[in-house]
Amino acid sequence: MSPLLKPTDVSACPHSKRLCMALIKDGILTIDNFHKTVGHAELPVIGDVLVNLNQWNQHKGLLLSSDQSVGVLLQSNEHPKAIANDIKHFDLIALEFPVFRDGRPYSYAKLLRERYRFSGELRAVGDVLLDQLYFMNRVGFNSFEFNSENPLLAWRKALDELNICYQPSADTRITTSELRNTKRDLKLPLLSLDPLESKNGG
Repeated sequence: MSPLLKPTDVSACPHSKRLCMALIKDGILTIDNFHKTVGHAELPVIGDVLVNLNQWNQHKGLLLSSDQSVGVLLQSNEHPKAIANDIKHFDLIALEFPVFRDGRPYSYAKLLRERYRFSGELRAVGDVLLDQLYFMNRVGFNSFEFNSENPLLAWRKALDELNICYQPSADTRITTSELRNTKRDLKLPLLSLDPLESKNGG
């Protein structure tokens, strides 16, 4: 589990056995403080705001002159290079999955973390499935909107299902090759890290 993601004991949805839209941020079930302004003619003058790309381009001066925290929502057909010069102004960047099969937000998340050095909240929204949370976290997402009866339990299960990483990514999880090298340097037994090899006694 990533050292940045430390689950805490937070209650589940208010109505048990009913799905609710939840927000998990840095492993914590939390309240969304950003007002979603998509579809609204006017922007709120108080509170944090989440705008789409068109709203940002249209009202950039107004938003920068306020003391509000600003987030931007990118559709899957809107590349992060469109906000490359404005990254420093955002506290939140939300990437929308129109359908779970659309892989573009994964690539965008990795670009935002590694190329554009965005260190704020990176949120997955839209068609976010529980069995994809682990992989979203690996490429740099640290907050997630999804439906669940018990979102914190679902989050914990998603991260605990897989614990072997073969390739480096935007998160800080150690890979199998790094672990092998560490054991070799410490002259520890090089036990197999492949679950199939371990099962077969290889």
